[in-house]
Amino acid sequence: MTEVNRTPRVGGWTRFVTARPRLSLLAALVLTALAVLAGSGVADRLGSGGWEDPAAESTYATRALERAFPDSQPNLVLLVGAGGASVDDPAVAAEANRLTDRLAAEPGVVGVGSYWRADPAAAPALRATDGHEALIAARITGDEKAMGETLDRIAPTYRGAHGPVEVKIGGIVAVRHEMQTTIQEDLVRAELIALPITLILLVMVFGSAVAALLPLGIGIVAILGTNAILSGLTAFTDVSVFAMNLTTALGLGLAVDYALFIVRRFREELAAGADSRTAIGTTLRTAGRTVLFSALTVAVSLAAMLVFPQYFLRSFAYAGMAVVLLAAAAALILLPAALVLLGDRVNALDLRRAFRRRTTKAADPDTAGAEEGGKGWGRTADLVMRRAPFFALGTTAVLVLLGLPFLGVKFGTADDRQLPSSAESHVVQQHIRDGFPGSPGGGLEILAEGRATPAQYADYKQRIAALPEVVRVDGPLVNGDKAYFTVQPEGEAVDEAAQGLVGDLRATEAPFDTKVTGTAAVLVDSKHAIGAQLPWALAFIAIVTLLLVFLLTGSVLVPLQAVLLNALSLTAMFGAVVWVFQDGHLSGLLGFTSPGSIETTLPVLMFCVAFGLSMDYGVFLLSRIKEEYDRTGDHDRAVRLGLTRTGGLITAAAVILAVVMVAIGTSRVTNTKMLGLGIALAVVMDAMVVRSLLVPAIMRLTGRATWWAPAPLRRFHDRFGVSEGGPTAPAEEISGEEPLGEAGETEETRDKATARG
Repeated sequence: MTEVNRTPRVGGWTRFVTARPRLSLLAALVLTALAVLAGSGVADRLGSGGWEDPAAESTYATRALERAFPDSQPNLVLLVGAGGASVDDPAVAAEANRLTDRLAAEPGVVGVGSYWRADPAAAPALRATDGHEALIAARITGDEKAMGETLDRIAPTYRGAHGPVEVKIGGIVAVRHEMQTTIQEDLVRAELIALPITLILLVMVFGSAVAALLPLGIGIVAILGTNAILSGLTAFTDVSVFAMNLTTALGLGLAVDYALFIVRRFREELAAGADSRTAIGTTLRTAGRTVLFSALTVAVSLAAMLVFPQYFLRSFAYAGMAVVLLAAAAALILLPAALVLLGDRVNALDLRRAFRRRTTKAADPDTAGAEEGGKGWGRTADLVMRRAPFFALGTTAVLVLLGLPFLGVKFGTADDRQLPSSAESHVVQQHIRDGFPGSPGGGLEILAEGRATPAQYADYKQRIAALPEVVRVDGPLVNGDKAYFTVQPEGEAVDEAAQGLVGDLRATEAPFDTKVTGTAAVLVDSKHAIGAQLPWALAFIAIVTLLLVFLLTGSVLVPLQAVLLNALSLTAMFGAVVWVFQDGHLSGLLGFTSPGSIETTLPVLMFCVAFGLSMDYGVFLLSRIKEEYDRTGDHDRAVRLGLTRTGGLITAAAVILAVVMVAIGTSRVTNTKMLGLGIALAVVMDAMVVRSLLVPAIMRLTGRATWWAPAPLRRFHDRFGVSEGGPTAPAEEISGEEPLGEAGETEETRDKATARG
């Protein structure tokens, strides 16, 4: 039997990352410490909005009204409850007027008004239908940070009992501030849940406590570095506080993925007899290349969100791209340096080895465990490929069926119902929705610009009052060449009728320029902005992903399969999102209030994140299949061995990432809960259904045609393409090799490794 030469070339990158390993780790420690300082307090500089299109008509109108009519644009509401008494009781009215005067004297607060001092025409909308509650409304000035500080200062003074009345605080400012605080608290809890569980799972996967700590270290570096980047970005642009959840989830999840593949390959090379530097060289040329391509595919999916105007989506692109690239960089630079220093000590505290030595004289834990797990995946691959048409059609049908609820999706806006039912600002807004006439705060607002006579204003008001679905029109308030009308529609603030009314108002002719805003108008404009940019985002993801997968595989069909099957794997997530979060199933169990709709930007965000993560696992599987096909030329065997040798590792990585996402999904904010639980489901479905059943079935059906490419593209791939196995060996060299095992080792070297165990 010919001994295979296992002394690989030491490339420039290997020399770079291993030349001064202690210096590399020291530099990383210093940079991480600087990142901690730069990123400290980043959550306080992040915004809690960003769902609107900044270039939309509704956004312009909102800002113009805030400038021209600040007293008529309240963002703070005090819900004054009189207990069993009437709000018209003299004692209640006296206390309410005292609170109104105190609030008007507060710095940073303008436009204070109340039911007790309102104009008779507006007063009924500020009084509950049962007569036991009424509203004081005001506007807090400044940017989001200043408004939050003002609210923190005044809220304790007004909240609670005041003589005969009880006061609760609500309004847009209170909702957003409470949402920001809740997200920060939930993120800390999610990290406390995810970190120990992830460590336990990593110990189970590696069997070594030292090896298990390495992925966590990579994740922490990526998260802290991303926080520093986000902190810097806040000086130039708005960034959403929601992005911090993605930073934590992807930082831990992808760091675990990348470290799993690199550490596992390194340990296998050591077991095959290589020294530390040689093992690192082989690892970087194989698993390292795959990690790099995987990171690029994930980053591409997240970068697609940059085409959308909403800073909520752009924030996730900033955070996601930063954490993915930092996780990959740490895995390809810091992790090799640590592994060179550790050498065989990476197996220190090897719990599986200790257990096996007590129970049997069995082989090396990696090879023994891999062989046992590989047999199971091999049997699965054999079964799927024998019944390929059944599994291809059956799996596709199940995924499509699970996605059917998404056909009934209703889009809405993020509001107080994102918060738990016990949150004070949610309680206030729910009281207003349920107990006050005409849904105060849910109306449409019209900005009229240009000089006009009272008669022209009156004629315009009469014409819009005659429109279907209009209950009442108030105004105009006039300030110079600007006027302000409010329109109260029938039904819910963002239902189909209200959205239709937005179009009717915008189509109504007037002797001046008009612009419509309000909740329904913001939703209409947001849907339009997303619809206009969505084709560009999808095209960007598809084209760049096709190119990257082609460079990895040299095939025309494999990239197309990868994109289509990845998209198909997301159907269960989208169906579950509608069935659970829109329709309200399991809302009691999961602890959220369903608003009856899905926030417009969430499906886009979830698609980009979940598609990228699906490609992450797809790249790991396809690269190994391609490596086996290049070595043997046997398509069916390559598919079987690719699944056998990566199935367990991909499943382990998916389970760990799902655990992190579920921890994020414990958030009390519904959007974050939806993001975490939805992506956890997508990851599990992709790894355990699509990768293990659908991909091998489809590849069995396409056969050797899977690897076809026209001659010009073959030449392009020969020049620029890469694979996990590195440059393809000549056929005469391949024919002299034995089939490779789990780590790419021959049967002979694996037997030697087993004997040493």
